[in-house]
Amino acid sequence: MVRFTLPRDLYHGKGSLEALKTLEGKKAIICVGGGSMKRNGFLQKAEDYLKEAGMEVKLFEGIESDPSVETVMKGAAVMTEFEPDWIVAIGGGSPIDAAKAMWIKYEYPDTTFEDMCKVFGLPKLRKKAHFCAVSSTSGTATEVTAFSIITDYQKGIKYPIADFEITPDVAIVDPELAETMPVKLVAHTGMDAMTHAIEAYVSTANCDYTDPLALHAMEMIQANLVKSYNGDMSSRDAMHNAQCLAGMAFSNALLGIVHSMAHKTGAAFEGGHIIHGAANAMYLPKVIKFNAKDETAAKRYAFIADFLHLGGNTQDEKIDNLIAMLRKMNDDLNIPHCIKNYGEGGLPAETGFVSEEEFKAKLHDIAANAILDACTGSNPRQPSQEEMEKLLTCCYYDTEVDF
Repeated sequence: MVRFTLPRDLYHGKGSLEALKTLEGKKAIICVGGGSMKRNGFLQKAEDYLKEAGMEVKLFEGIESDPSVETVMKGAAVMTEFEPDWIVAIGGGSPIDAAKAMWIKYEYPDTTFEDMCKVFGLPKLRKKAHFCAVSSTSGTATEVTAFSIITDYQKGIKYPIADFEITPDVAIVDPELAETMPVKLVAHTGMDAMTHAIEAYVSTANCDYTDPLALHAMEMIQANLVKSYNGDMSSRDAMHNAQCLAGMAFSNALLGIVHSMAHKTGAAFEGGHIIHGAANAMYLPKVIKFNAKDETAAKRYAFIADFLHLGGNTQDEKIDNLIAMLRKMNDDLNIPHCIKNYGEGGLPAETGFVSEEEFKAKLHDIAANAILDACTGSNPRQPSQEEMEKLLTCCYYDTEVDF
């Protein structure tokens, strides 16, 4: 028996933020990030719609990118005091992910962060509140997923919380919010979405229900991401739907070691963070080459190449064409190909902020942590410690994967 879970209601299309007026309850807390939703007027709209629905509204603002355990605990304490029956998270992946974790702590005050990280081990939620997610970026798809990524800065590790309990009750996918994204964010979130779709399609947990979502998402991203990056707003709108479809796929089919590696390298280095979507973009071509040693995965990668009309006569040629397409997308989106050339803000640099010395010093532990990541179990090829270290090294130098 296999489970397929999505939000109870999903509102999409321009103006769908207004669906907040349909929520029924007494109190709502809005969890939001650093200010773009306020600057662009969406936060005020959300607050007004909830008040129109008859609710008392409280704001929890300032959730940082890559939200911390400390922010989660602080937000949960505010919820405990306010006692909302609706949690509304609006913005990119960070405020929505943080609010999901706050929700767990609010419902179960004795729960520790370590308890939250037990994969598919959460108790039943919705005893105190329901959850509505409003996405403003086109990548994480956390508005429809059973996942949340929280960073433990003391350990320098991002931890995925995974459980169908934290799948939102209501998702709002309004492209008007996504039209305000800066282009760098368009690039990084878009490649995050492409990674979601490809990893879901080759995951060991793929099924007939997830495959069509993953494939159509890939097709839409191939057609629209670079155009969206270059300012085409109809493509920006299409990307908002594409990333959501990819999210529906991976929330149920799970992911693979591209994400395991991105989680464990994101906050590992002294010079700064490797932005999640950029990490996925850099690592995905290498992981495809690694996974293609598995025959089942190789056939699926080749099918993707055929589906996207990439050409090639043999299976190997088709896989190489898929890799070439992804690398060309990275070039078009101004994303570097390797950690060594990853510069400030995720832009290419001749020498990035992660030195060879620091990378080599941390390689063993990063590899070990990546193997233990929740996403590794559904990867089509299970890497050994030695293979994971080799793979990460290829991702550092942009060298060929031949093992």
